[in-house]
Amino acid sequence: MFSLEITKDYQELSERAAELVVKQLKKKANSVLGLATGSTPLGCYEQLVKLYKAGELDFSGVHSVNLDEYRGLAAEDKNSYRHFMDENLFSKINIVKEHTHVPDGMEENREKACKDYDAEILSVGEIDLQILGLGLDGHIGFNEPADFFSKGTNCVRLTDETIESNQRFFRSKEEVPREAYTMGIGSIFSAKKILLLVSGKAKAGILEKALKGPVTPRVPASILQFHRDLTVLADEEAASALS
Repeated sequence: MFSLEITKDYQELSERAAELVVKQLKKKANSVLGLATGSTPLGCYEQLVKLYKAGELDFSGVHSVNLDEYRGLAAEDKNSYRHFMDENLFSKINIVKEHTHVPDGMEENREKACKDYDAEILSVGEIDLQILGLGLDGHIGFNEPADFFSKGTNCVRLTDETIESNQRFFRSKEEVPREAYTMGIGSIFSAKKILLLVSGKAKAGILEKALKGPVTPRVPASILQFHRDLTVLADEEAASALS
């Protein structure tokens, strides 16, 4: 079972998501947060920064693990997910930089990169709250539709749909990396709590499949139906296909 909260719009969704993060940090100051990138969680991060600047939040004891990173992009690259997190959250709060973990996109050895990141995840302990977005093809992290659910960190070949969706962040489609390192479904699923954020009419169909359809690796997010503590925050447009 999962908890579904429908918000009026994206702004309300972002405010509510931040409230749930605050609730987690008030409960456990040294929480491990699993973080996502992309446009959907951005509003939540903006709210968290606002609350931190108002003196209502302390991130000094927090550890974070990010879902993914493009293979081949350095941390300093403006299109890397490390840069995204530094720019939109980490540099604006008092989190210890050494406590923030993102896969190493510059590690050319795929097997080593995946093993190293799995070791980093294990080193910080169990993820207390994992924030997720939802891809148009049902991916979570960069776990694309496949024939099986991945267990640990893996290197994935991005689908054309994902490349096209992400090209808005680059100058051209050709600049979008074709591969990424991503936390595995097994690692995501092991989080104590999961918060799935979904916004916009374009996500309505895939959200309905993820929550109401059969559990299948062809819709990676569908595995979340089995999670012990899943909260779904969807705005009215994203929830429009749910009965």
